[in-house]
Amino acid sequence: MNHLAHVLLAGDDEGLQLGGMLGDFVHGQPDPELFPPQVIAGIRLHRAIDVHTDAHPEVLAAKALLPTPYRRYAGILLDMWFDHCLARDFARWCAQPLDDYSDALRALLHRHDALLPPALQRFRGYMEAHDLPAGYADPALLGRALAGIGQRLSRDNPLNSALPVLVAREAVLQERFEAFFPQLREFAREWIEAQESRKPA
Repeated sequence: MNHLAHVLLAGDDEGLQLGGMLGDFVHGQPDPELFPPQVIAGIRLHRAIDVHTDAHPEVLAAKALLPTPYRRYAGILLDMWFDHCLARDFARWCAQPLDDYSDALRALLHRHDALLPPALQRFRGYMEAHDLPAGYADPALLGRALAGIGQRLSRDNPLNSALPVLVAREAVLQERFEAFFPQLREFAREWIEAQESRKPA
């Protein structure tokens, strides 16, 4: 899953939300001298969500829908496309309007600027320039984002031409997302509950 999904799945806790954003930018064991415990929990939740997502039957079935050579990059493509599905129908998944949610997320990153690695600080600038994550509802912006990711990869790849491939499979990918995302929300909810139960009384 991509940034919008990770933050939404973290619930209302700012530490978990921040960890959800940091998950792609912090590698190895999070340093407890740098990050508060709840932020570290959010990073671990991000990683648990990624592992659960990669092994989920609906996601595997969605990956199988993509032709060669796109299937090799199916993880990236579906992460981005599922955020598009989420943003496009955000009112179904969250009571807060998407634009407000997006503004609040960027404000969260500004409030905790001292905790952000340089790569996330740079990405925050990209978020502000393109109104992300709300902008992921726009297929054209999604296509440009995929092309940008493709340019940053070290080997030649087809990400700059992937949007029409995804759009052509929009209906079947939506079915997979509809089946998968409620189960992922339940997984994240149970993970958070288990985390809370382990805290000292």
